[in-house]
Amino acid sequence: MRQVLADRTSGPLAVVLALGTTQTIAWASSYYLPAILAAPIARDLDLAPTYVFGALSGALIISGLLGPRVGHAIDRFGGRSLLAISNFVFASGLFMLSAVHTVAVLIAAWVLLGIGMGMGLYEAAFATLARIYGTDARKSITGITLIAGFASTIGWPLSTWLYDEFGWRATCQIWALIHITLALPLNLVLPRVEPLRLVAPLAAQEQGVSRRSETFAMAVLAYMFAAVGFVSSGLSAILPTMLVSLGATPAAALFAAALVGPAQVGARLLEAGWLARHHPLVSARIATLMNPIGIITLILGGPVFAPAFAIFYGAGNGIVTIARGTLPLALFGPAGFGKRVGVISLPARATGALAPLAMGLMVERMGSQALWISVLASLSAFLALLLLPKPHKGGVHS
Repeated sequence: MRQVLADRTSGPLAVVLALGTTQTIAWASSYYLPAILAAPIARDLDLAPTYVFGALSGALIISGLLGPRVGHAIDRFGGRSLLAISNFVFASGLFMLSAVHTVAVLIAAWVLLGIGMGMGLYEAAFATLARIYGTDARKSITGITLIAGFASTIGWPLSTWLYDEFGWRATCQIWALIHITLALPLNLVLPRVEPLRLVAPLAAQEQGVSRRSETFAMAVLAYMFAAVGFVSSGLSAILPTMLVSLGATPAAALFAAALVGPAQVGARLLEAGWLARHHPLVSARIATLMNPIGIITLILGGPVFAPAFAIFYGAGNGIVTIARGTLPLALFGPAGFGKRVGVISLPARATGALAPLAMGLMVERMGSQALWISVLASLSAFLALLLLPKPHKGGVHS
């Protein structure tokens, strides 16, 4: 069901540039922030850095729990106002983080940041685009992930420079000001949409698809994204250390790890070009095979193939991120998209939060054999997607 736009002053390119920029800011100032600031924050509070990463894990769980409600609100009213509010929430959390002197305030700051993440990261942006453009949102979803794919590339160096120049407290305050002075105005240029008086019926039901078929498809997607989320979050946290333990030199490990970001962007360009001619289910199936191919190449070929592993791994991550928006949109349509994506994403948020600790412990106890667990997780995601037949243009098969 196409939604009626109340404001067409912003064209698709302007919307993609605005949302891509605000997503870059949101990710850089929340999810990617502890990689740079966890150590100095913990040092000042006389804590282990794991406390800060634990707070981030809690924030990810909070954001996941908020997902369905946030998505439902965007389905009803559009995402413009909610994304703008998220900038105030992010800024409040960052200002509170800058004033932390106790564990209680640290937890409170990350609770606020978790709420901001639930309101302002990819799922909310994808739902906003689905509300604006309906079934035509695929190109826009790919576009914002192309831009925000540089969140760590931009965020980590900028946070490092700010910390070196001004300290970690000022760094948090500057990120908060960036939310208010740059991200907020950009979110406010997004088109307005007419609120729906009633919740739109589920697209699958409109097309005669049974509730049982729809529920099964949602369960498959939830499992798939949870499995690949575990692999992505777990390996990202230990990537350079893991490559060194497999025999790569520290310099070679850092070089390989640096290839992950460009590989993600390259894969998203491929999605925007050649793969855009195919159903998103094809892209998702290909993406789930990238990590197993990379790990088998690494284990059989040795550390000299670390760059190849990083490229395969990054490419899979890049396409899966897009699939989080495009695959549910293609399978179920735009009606009820926000709430549906929020529900599907819940398990992935949980596995993503727990994966760094779990993968780290497995590598510590099992060594390189732990990598086969990530292979099995990725292959199980691929097999799960095989349970979904390619749908007709309208929706899933009954």
